[in-house]
Amino acid sequence: MATPDPDPDRTPGLDRRGTLPAGGDTPPAEGGISGISHPEPEEVRKAWGRWPAVVIVLVAVAVSAMLIGMIVALSA
Repeated sequence: MATPDPDPDRTPGLDRRGTLPAGGDTPPAEGGISGISHPEPEEVRKAWGRWPAVVIVLVAVAVSAMLIGMIVALSA
């Protein structure tokens, strides 16, 4: 583990005054490569069509009809 206050005489990359020189040993803040490594797949524009919505509505109506039928049968 590095000490929080190292000895400037033994720290590599420092000049005679104990400060970092302008450029040289200081690494860049970010890498030089930008962008992505491979092309992204195209985004799907139309997630739901007409038929899946119709099927979902029909199933919901059928379940509602069965629940209403059960309530009517139990209350009679």
